[in-house]
Amino acid sequence: MNNVGVIGDRDSVIGFRALGMTVLEAGNGEEAGCHLKNLVAENFAVIFITENFVQGNEDYLLSVRSQKLPAIIPIPSISGSTGLGMRQVRESVRRAVGMDLLSQDEQS
Repeated sequence: MNNVGVIGDRDSVIGFRALGMTVLEAGNGEEAGCHLKNLVAENFAVIFITENFVQGNEDYLLSVRSQKLPAIIPIPSISGSTGLGMRQVRESVRRAVGMDLLSQDEQS
C-alpha cells in the first residue's frame, strides 16, 4: 500500500491526521526539508507540503520531480495561498499539452 504524507505547521496539517495520513509538523523550512527527505526515502507515493515550506527546498524538490514517485503537491497553509500550487499545476499542463489551458483570460 502506498502511503500519503503531509508536512506543514501544526494548524495547517493537523486535520489530515483524521484522514489516516502521516502528518509531520514542521516549525521552519529546514525541518520541513528533513521530513520531506525522510518521506521520500520511505517511498511515500504522495506528499502534500504547505506552500510556505516549499520555498527553501526548491533544489531538492526539482531533483525529486525526475522520479515517478512521489508526487509532491504544494497546499495552502492556514494563513492562505501564495499561488504556488496553482502555478505548478499550470506549468505541468503547459508542458503536457504545449499551451496554457488554465489561463485566467476572460475572453468570451
